Amino acid sequence: MSFKENLIDKIKIDKIAEKVLHSIGPPGSNRKIDKAAMKSLMEKSPYKFRKARDLELFVKEGDAGRDKILVLDNELALYKTSVDDVAMRKSPTVKEMLYFRNAIKILNDKDVVVSKREESLETIHQECVDMIDLTFNKADIADIEKEGAASLKNGYMEGVIESLELFAELLDYSSPPRGFKIPHHLIMGALTKAKTDEVMFGPILIYSNVHNTLKLIDDLIGNYDKGKIELFKQIVAGKTPASLEGEKVFKFLGEATVNRGH
Repeated sequence: MSFKENLIDKIKIDKIAEKVLHSIGPPGSNRKIDKAAMKSLMEKSPYKFRKARDLELFVKEGDAGRDKILVLDNELALYKTSVDDVAMRKSPTVKEMLYFRNAIKILNDKDVVVSKREESLETIHQECVDMIDLTFNKADIADIEKEGAASLKNGYMEGVIESLELFAELLDYSSPPRGFKIPHHLIMGALTKAKTDEVMFGPILIYSNVHNTLKLIDDLIGNYDKGKIELFKQIVAGKTPASLEGEKVFKFLGEATVNRGH
C-alpha cells in the first residue's frame, strides 16, 4: 500500500477507537459499548477471533500458553493466559465451580487480567497503529499537496477535505476550540496551551464547503483574545485577506510537513 493509503487507514483506526471510547460508560453502569465498532477495530489488529462457550474472544498467541486475549463485553478485559482459562473464569460450568481452586480464580482474576476498559482499548488501538508503515518521503507529501490543489481547482470538495485531513494528521492539527467554529466551514489548526488556561490556536486552516475557498491564518490566536477572534471572523467572511489563500495553502502544508519530518 502507498503512504497515503496507510495514512488514511491510520485515520480510520483513530476514528473507530474514538467511537468505542465514547461508548464506554462509567464502571458499574449499564451502558453498552459499541461492540460493532470494537469488532471492526479488532479486525485491523493482530488478534484473531475465536468463540469459546458464549464468549467472543480475540486472541494474540504468546509463549507457553500465555496468550493475550480480549473479551468482547462491556469490561473489555485484556487477559494474559489461555483461552480455556478465560472461558472457565468468565463462563464456568457448574462442575468447574465445585472445585475450590477454580472458585478462587472465578472470584478473582487479577492474576491474569492485564487491563480493562479504556486502558485495553488504548492498547489495542496502539497495536493496530503499530502495524501500519507511516514512513514517508518528500515525493509522498508532494503527491498529497498536488491532489489537494487539483481538487480545490476543480471544485472537488471530498478531495480537498481528504487532503486537508491527511495534512492535519501529519501536523497534529485539531478541531477548533469554542469561539472558532463557523457553520459550513472545515476549520483545523495547531492547539497549544499557554502558561495560563488560555488555549492558543494557529496556524489555522479555513475551508468553506459552500464556496470552495481555502484560507490559512499563519498566526497564533488565543481563545480569550477578542480582537484577534474578531479578525479571524473577518477573514472567514472575506472582509480581510488571509495570510495565504487557494492552492498556496497546500504548498505551505507540504513544506511544513517536510520540515517537521526532518
